[in-house]
Amino acid sequence: MASTNDLKNGMVLNLDKELWAVVEFQHVKPGKGPAFVRTTLKHVLTGKVVDKTFNAGTKVETANVDKRTMQYLYADGEDFVFMDLDTYEQIHVSGVTVGDNVNYLLPEAEVTVAQHDGVPLYVELPTSVMVTITYTEPGLQGDRSTGGTKPATIETGATVQVPLFITNGEKIKVDTRDGRYLGRS
Repeated sequence: MASTNDLKNGMVLNLDKELWAVVEFQHVKPGKGPAFVRTTLKHVLTGKVVDKTFNAGTKVETANVDKRTMQYLYADGEDFVFMDLDTYEQIHVSGVTVGDNVNYLLPEAEVTVAQHDGVPLYVELPTSVMVTITYTEPGLQGDRSTGGTKPATIETGATVQVPLFITNGEKIKVDTRDGRYLGRS
C-alpha cells in the first residue's frame, strides 16, 4: 500500500483488481477545499488511458511488477520465447502481449519484459533499433533533392517510410515507438 502523495510516473497500481500504470500525476491544492491528486492512468494490458482523481493522502494498492532484461530467442507459433539474462530461464510471451513491437523485434535483441505474479504484462523495446532494408524501389535521378519518402521493407517484414536515396541492403536506424526513420548507420 502507498499513499497518493507517493505516486511516481511508471508506478503500477492495482485498482479494482486491474493493473494501471501512472503516466502522469499532479498534486493540486486549491485555495478552497481539500488537496487532491489528478492522475492519468494507462491500463497495463489493454492500453486504455483514463483520468482519475484521488483525495490527497488516500491509500492505493501498488502492484509488484518485476521488470527484467531478457533476450529474444525465437517465435514459437503465436508465442515469442525470451530468455532471462541472469537465470537463463526461458519464458513464452503471447503475440497479443508483444503487440506491434513484433515489427522491430530482432533476433537476440535485449528487451525489458515486465511480469506480475509470473504473468508477462508487456515487452518494452529500446527506443531505436538498427535494421537492414530488404527491399525498396530505386529512387529516380532528380528525386533526391525533393525530400520525399518511399516505403521500404525491413528485415522483420515491417514497412517504414524512408528518404528516396536509401537503397536495398542499407542499415538504417528506426524509432520503435512510431516507426519513424531516424538516419543511416
